[in-house]
Amino acid sequence: MDAPPARWSAHPYLLLTLTVLFWSGNMVVGRGIRADVPPVALAFARWTICLLLTLPFALPHLRQQMPLLRQHWRPLVVLGLLGVGGYNTFAYLALQHTTATNAALLNSFIPVATIALAWALLGKRLTRGEGAGVAISLVGVLTLISHGQPSALLDLRLNVGDLWMLLAVATWGLYTVGLSWRPAGLHPMVALAAFTVVGLLVLAPAWAWEMAGEGRQIVAGPRAWLAMLYAGIFPGFLGYVFYNAGVAAVGPNRGSLFIHLMPVFSTLLAAVFLGERPDWYHFLGIALVFAGIGLTTRSRAS
Repeated sequence: MDAPPARWSAHPYLLLTLTVLFWSGNMVVGRGIRADVPPVALAFARWTICLLLTLPFALPHLRQQMPLLRQHWRPLVVLGLLGVGGYNTFAYLALQHTTATNAALLNSFIPVATIALAWALLGKRLTRGEGAGVAISLVGVLTLISHGQPSALLDLRLNVGDLWMLLAVATWGLYTVGLSWRPAGLHPMVALAAFTVVGLLVLAPAWAWEMAGEGRQIVAGPRAWLAMLYAGIFPGFLGYVFYNAGVAAVGPNRGSLFIHLMPVFSTLLAAVFLGERPDWYHFLGIALVFAGIGLTTRSRAS
């Protein structure tokens, strides 16, 4: 059975856009379900569902690629720890404590962190067009989060949730850069299965501690089950398949820039599902984000 990215890799920007749409919904779900599903439990359920969806695509290739897995197990373990065991768990922990505004602001700095790490670890540099696009897009994000009033950014205060989100940002930046270290020839679904197994091995004892040490249990019900299913299918399975394929096609600098779409999609989702009425700064911020992404994706290396 062939993997979806093999057929859709001709449209990396569409894959990255859908990824961020799924992840924006994940933030909404993580915040809204926090009283019913504890953060580590949600992460464990998400990746268990993702693994079950990945295995039918990965198993037909597993026997052939087992020597490649054994030979390159170190980068696979690191990527599994970062991308599966780390980022989303830290983000769910952050959403237990911080406001949506602070979380969105901190999460929007992922492209900046990724670009800095790509420069430091891989020697990758931005062209003038890419740099201008990143700057314009970041201004759009700040416009959305500050409600069009730059002075509001000075009133933001960091709490324990914000610190968790900063850790998530750094973790995802490392994961995005580290995707370039995947062994050549490794089937994408085998890679995702390997990442997921590593992440679940880390999350299992963390979930046990959450239940025994903190006494937090899943409040079973339709809300909890639907939230876990959504997290596993869309931001988990499809999100990581699309993101890995998109970054492989366009590189970590351009791929990570699409994270700037999260405040855009969050604004639209809030308008549709929560009845929040968009204001002028929403449209201005969205326009700047799209302009920045368009400029970056159209630029060419000198």
